[in-house]
Amino acid sequence: MITAIVEFQLPRPLSLGEARTTFQSTAQKYVNMPGLVRKYYFLTEDGAKAGGIYLWKSRQDALAVYTDEWKAFVRGKYGTEPKLTFLDCPVVVDNTTNEIIVE
Repeated sequence: MITAIVEFQLPRPLSLGEARTTFQSTAQKYVNMPGLVRKYYFLTEDGAKAGGIYLWKSRQDALAVYTDEWKAFVRGKYGTEPKLTFLDCPVVVDNTTNEIIVE
């Protein structure tokens, strides 16, 4: 598994309520997405930076989503270029399901 962190500087700070509304408008497109285990949307406390933290089954699954079209969507939605960081994720502790997942 891998974790991908997508972050972007916002053109203007968002309130938590504005961010929630914006994030909810895109959340459905990630439901049942192939290879995506979980996605967390985030907003920094000052509202200046936002993004997502994704847990993917593989890097290939992630790269199938992070295309030029996806980057254009992010630019159009948030007015800024996304920064993408990949991290190996060999062990996950999931307290919701009481599992330790080892890949």
